[in-house]
Amino acid sequence: MKFVDQAKIYVSSGHGGAGCISFRREKYIPKGGPDGGDGGKGGDVVILAVSQKETLLKFHFNQHFKAKNGQPGRGQRQTGKDGGNIILAVPPGTKVSETATGRKLADLTEPGESWLAAKGGRGGQGNARMATSTRRTPRLAQPGEPGEECCLLLELILLANAGLVGYPNVGKSTLISKLSAARPKIADYPFTTLIPNLGVVRVDEDHSFVMADLPGLIDGAAQGAGLGHRFLKHLSRCQVLVHILDPARMDPDCPNRDLTAMTKELKAFDPELAKKPRLIALGKMDQEEGPLALEYWKKTHPRTMIYPFSSYTGEGLKELKFAMWQLIKPKDEKPA
Repeated sequence: MKFVDQAKIYVSSGHGGAGCISFRREKYIPKGGPDGGDGGKGGDVVILAVSQKETLLKFHFNQHFKAKNGQPGRGQRQTGKDGGNIILAVPPGTKVSETATGRKLADLTEPGESWLAAKGGRGGQGNARMATSTRRTPRLAQPGEPGEECCLLLELILLANAGLVGYPNVGKSTLISKLSAARPKIADYPFTTLIPNLGVVRVDEDHSFVMADLPGLIDGAAQGAGLGHRFLKHLSRCQVLVHILDPARMDPDCPNRDLTAMTKELKAFDPELAKKPRLIALGKMDQEEGPLALEYWKKTHPRTMIYPFSSYTGEGLKELKFAMWQLIKPKDEKPA
């Protein structure tokens, strides 16, 4: 299924039905009086978060949604039928904004949360409601109120506890495949990961957390280079960021070069991302460059914790998973 995390839609609620002008005409009742009914209410447009939805693909092909109008009132005080509501199902984590201004209108993070995008117009009153003690045969009724219409931007921001950040081919996809049941595409060429992948990491019988593997970053990602810039927004909901370093890319004179560059890109995209708790992990420890890179790091950054691991042998995976959980678990959670 194609992953679509952004869509523009146009929504319009229904117009209220007009009130009816009618007078009672029955045999043996010479003075029937007004009996025009009210118009029905126009349909609403509601956006609802549904757990079964995983993407905004539906809105990629259909951008226009209009609720039905309310029916006009009828004689014998009959109220017109209300227009049917439209419910737009979106994945949890969908943010709704105004297209023109970018102002956030709603953030639907939990299944079952809903937001009224466009309220249907009220139906007009029939002449039966217009009668007074001094105006007993009113020949007027209210028109229905118009509905609302607006252009909205839907953005899906994945709900994950931990986000893997790194350059292409540093081993993020392999790591998530080892720690969870996720099965992302894995190959030995850049940009194997073209869409975010989510995996549930089990800590013990009672605890687990969600990890996100994002497409690899490159220098200039915050300005639109490469693929990572499209998905940097998905890090905004993560509680902890895990920077994955590749031993083959590590400079002996400046081991933190990649880490500094990634931090710079995060700050350029959103300064709040750089303030999140983070872990530094050094992968591919089964390869020849692994131990050497670890030695470089400890020599130049003795006070900065780094978690070496190998997805191939399993070395260090348990320690890295536990370190993530320590930053993710609730504050009142007792130590394991």
